[in-house]
This record gives sequence, structure tokens and C-alpha cells, in this order.
Amino acid sequence: MEKAEVSEEKREEIKKLATTRAKVRARVAKWDLNIAIFLFAVLIIVIILLFQNIGIEWVAPIAIFGLAMVWLVGWRRGRELYKAFYDEELAKLEQEKEKKEEKIEKEKKEKKIEKAVEETIDEKIQKALRERWK
Repeated sequence: MEKAEVSEEKREEIKKLATTRAKVRARVAKWDLNIAIFLFAVLIIVIILLFQNIGIEWVAPIAIFGLAMVWLVGWRRGRELYKAFYDEELAKLEQEKEKKEEKIEKEKKEKKIEKAVEETIDEKIQKALRERWK
């Protein structure tokens, strides 16, 4: 029962770590070159419209729409990347956990073998000493 509780706690810890790592990676990756190009295109359109003496009442909504689109595309891309990165990080952390558990198991087996070898050697020494004392 304790092992199940510990395992559940470790699972939650792994999920939190995966969430944190995925958020950081998604936050960095969501502002890619496509979004920057779109933002510059909006800026160029706004500048061209202002130089053509188009009224601010027309230019402002276009600029606001462009900025809203940039934010929306970035937010959507961030969500998609977060999901992908979360799955990737979760799988990676679970593999690390399994490797650690396998390593611990292997060390336990090696210790058992060492102990068995030591016991065998001790038994042989004791048998030799008994024979010598006889």
C-alpha cells in the first residue's frame, strides 16, 4: 500500500515537472518567424495607410485587428506546442524513472550475488578450519 502511495506521489511529481518544462518550451517556441513576419506586414500596412492620408479611424481598427491576429495565432501555436511538449516531457521523465528503477534493481541483484558469494566463501573457510582442527 505504501509503495502505491509513493508511486502515485512520484507520478504527480513527474506530471508537475513535465508541465513546467512544457510550458517553458512552448512559451519560447510560440513566437516563431511566421508570427514576426505577419507582425511586420501589419506594421507596413499601417505605415502605408498613414502615408496615404487614410484617417486614423480606419487605420486603428486595422492595426488592432492585426495585433489581435498575432496574439491569437501565437496563443494557438503555444497551446499546440504545449500539448506536444508535455507528452514528450512526460514520456522522457517516465523513461528516466524506469531506468533509475532498473538500475536500483540491478544493484540489489548484484548485492545479493555478492552476499551469496561472501557466504559461500565464509562457509568454505569455516569448513576448511573445522577440517584443520579435527
